[in-house]
Amino acid sequence: MKYSHSTHQPPFGRLALLRIMICVVVTALPPGAYTQSLSLRRDRNRAILSTIKSELEKSYYDPTFHSVDIAAVFKDADELLKQADSDGQMYGIIARSLLHLNDSHTFFVAPSRAARVDYGWTMQVIGDKCYIAAVQPGSDADKKGLKPGDLVRSIDQMNATRESLWIIQYLYFLRPQPVTQFLVESPGEQPRQLEVAARVTPGKRLTDLNEYSQYMDLLLEEEKDARLRRHRYLEINDVFIWKMPSFDLPPEKVDSMMGKTRKHKALILDLRGNGGGAEETLLRMVGNLFDQDIMIGDFKRRKEKKPLKAKTRGADSFKGQLVVLIDSASGSSSELLARVVQLEKRGVVIGDRSAGAVMRGKYTQHSVGLDVVVFYAVSITDADLIMKDGKSLEKVGVTPDELVLPTPAEMATKKDPVLARAGALVGLKLDPATAGTLFPVEWRK
Repeated sequence: MKYSHSTHQPPFGRLALLRIMICVVVTALPPGAYTQSLSLRRDRNRAILSTIKSELEKSYYDPTFHSVDIAAVFKDADELLKQADSDGQMYGIIARSLLHLNDSHTFFVAPSRAARVDYGWTMQVIGDKCYIAAVQPGSDADKKGLKPGDLVRSIDQMNATRESLWIIQYLYFLRPQPVTQFLVESPGEQPRQLEVAARVTPGKRLTDLNEYSQYMDLLLEEEKDARLRRHRYLEINDVFIWKMPSFDLPPEKVDSMMGKTRKHKALILDLRGNGGGAEETLLRMVGNLFDQDIMIGDFKRRKEKKPLKAKTRGADSFKGQLVVLIDSASGSSSELLARVVQLEKRGVVIGDRSAGAVMRGKYTQHSVGLDVVVFYAVSITDADLIMKDGKSLEKVGVTPDELVLPTPAEMATKKDPVLARAGALVGLKLDPATAGTLFPVEWRK
């Protein structure tokens, strides 16, 4: 057995990513200059709201905004900003103005907080119920007895469902919680209440990119995050297993990875937890999996339709067996690739129904301020994708050819029946316990 991982960096520049990671960048500030009044911070966030409204009106694919009165929504948000007394409240108000559209690719990315919050647990929908998917060893969650496979009855008195989980996760990202209240139930046990503390790491509220040590600290933090986003793969006999966390590879990196697969008779492409990514990565992946050009679908924009086609790599495309793994967290490009495989009868898709989040988002970075510059971003849906069968996957998702769901007991013992079943489909003997050790959950340290 050979195990390794690719060493690529994301195709976007590090500084572009740092704009979203950091809260405030200072280029040349006199001492005490960040002591800004509440009035100034309100004005800053009202400016952010105004910019987002303008971009939404210009770019959103549906000129009727699904019958939502955008003018009234943003007017109400602006009035609320005048009354808010913290940046956290203001970010929440801005975010809610976009959530009225109930659109998977239209959202606000707030400036990052100075402090880093690591929860030590993850949740996932399996079928129609929400479970604890993983717990970090040594975390407060671990010490309090939170376990993988625990059914989440409620989190901070909210009911986590397939429809609501992404909103809950977004709100926890937007306004990190130092303590979380759970009502959970382990297999065969009574429900229990737990109060779980997050690990909060204080950081600098101000970062001067002209200061070398501070700049290098930011790069070091990015290196830690990049490690968790890396692509991992295994070569077992004549089977290639690719754990693909996101569609973030440039075309030449896709070709390099697919070049490795051509030495094998079968490819297991694991897109579980893959929320999507770049359109060019999707097109290159499809081009590497088919020996003819593929029509994926038509983008339905505000005033026009535009075809989305993938050009084959011809003789260099992979021609062996293909099994694609998806789950409830597989979104966007992951879903499109899986559905293309189904429509073209190229392989087998197994796992859980996907997220149903496949709109095309236009992601734009912005900044506000002069001496003190605050960076934020916004994603605006500029197109829906109507696939070759005439249907959209938005709010529907991809139903796998084989529904394979881990049980709570299997989650608790870190077994992976989905990957084991994929192995069986390509002639690889792999029991669920062994499969569960191949790509262990990794945590930021």
